[in-house]
Amino acid sequence: MGWRTRFCASSGALVKEVERTTNHDVKAVEYVLKRRFAQDAELARVLEFTHFACTSEDINNLAHGLMLNEAMQQQARCGGERGGVAGGWVLPAMDKVISEVARLAQEYADVSMLSRTHGQTASPTTMGKEMAVFAYRLQRQRDAAAAVQMMGKMAGAVGNYNAHISAYPDVDWQAVAEGFVTSLGLKFNPYVTQIEPHDCIAELFGAIVRFNNVLLDFDRDLWSYISLGYFKQRTIAGEVGSSTMPHKVNPIDFENSEGNLGLGNAVMDHLIHKLPISRWQRDLTDSTVLRNLGVGIGHSLLAYSSTLRGISKLQLDADRLHSDLDAYGVEEPYEKLKAFTRGQRVTQASMQQFVRDLDGLPAEAKEELARLTPWGYVGNAADQARALPRHLGGGAGGNGKH
Repeated sequence: MGWRTRFCASSGALVKEVERTTNHDVKAVEYVLKRRFAQDAELARVLEFTHFACTSEDINNLAHGLMLNEAMQQQARCGGERGGVAGGWVLPAMDKVISEVARLAQEYADVSMLSRTHGQTASPTTMGKEMAVFAYRLQRQRDAAAAVQMMGKMAGAVGNYNAHISAYPDVDWQAVAEGFVTSLGLKFNPYVTQIEPHDCIAELFGAIVRFNNVLLDFDRDLWSYISLGYFKQRTIAGEVGSSTMPHKVNPIDFENSEGNLGLGNAVMDHLIHKLPISRWQRDLTDSTVLRNLGVGIGHSLLAYSSTLRGISKLQLDADRLHSDLDAYGVEEPYEKLKAFTRGQRVTQASMQQFVRDLDGLPAEAKEELARLTPWGYVGNAADQARALPRHLGGGAGGNGKH
């Protein structure tokens, strides 16, 4: 079928030209195809079967499913940091983001830092552990997106094969439709109206939006760490940080990512809520919004690329992290504790007295230390041990790649 490979931009322009007369896009496609089929003697004999028993949505839903499948899996055709989306289309780009965040987790696994809860300083953590939290969260939503199967139908005007059975009652039309739909790599939906109900699109975009929300959280945390001085940013020759303040290196990549994630999510959120709803056997409100499937995905891909650029510029400032940890420190704490405990019988009362006698430690910090017990200061060790079976074999929701 050479005509399939010869379909190009000029072919699309011809369809649009015919559509100006038909005012119906699918009918315009049908007429253009008929012109081509008429040039083949064999196809010309069955020309009127081109759109046999089909409603427009029999065509559209399959096209949308194929496009979304390709958008999720296809590797990018254009490369380069600025020339295209780094890593490919949706799943490859998500994988690249997860890989880079996981790399940060490994690289900074032992780099201690002061955590913050409610905007206030809290117990120490490590930069690597905080990056691991994001990598795991992103992986779960990436896997959820990958698990969604695009569905398809070809059941006619109201989903009952009315015209099909009327013309050829002895044919098992549902089996024929299922065979055709699955041959396209789509999952067959046996229960439909005039439309495939679009639930699978809502499921897919729901997973992408959740991935985007986790990445938005990551972007904002990295922005904040840069603001705190925990990370510096590598400068690129020729780049301008501010039109009036030449010394500035702004976290523009994380800001650009945040903006695109917000816009992409806004489009996909509307599709998530709109597409599963259609009056009775069909209304046309889905038709216009379906034309924006690529908008939300496109802004998401721009965001992933921006985040990757931002990560590539990061330089950890270990001295700054250490200075924050030392802000409430006691000079020579190890030596003082050694002098107090070495060769002595240590009791809870004596340890509490030791803490009370420390100079330079705020009263609230002394009170917190006095409440500590050896059996209570174990973090979430017990919970992690109990959760071990769930994480074996690559982790819950994970594929073990990171």
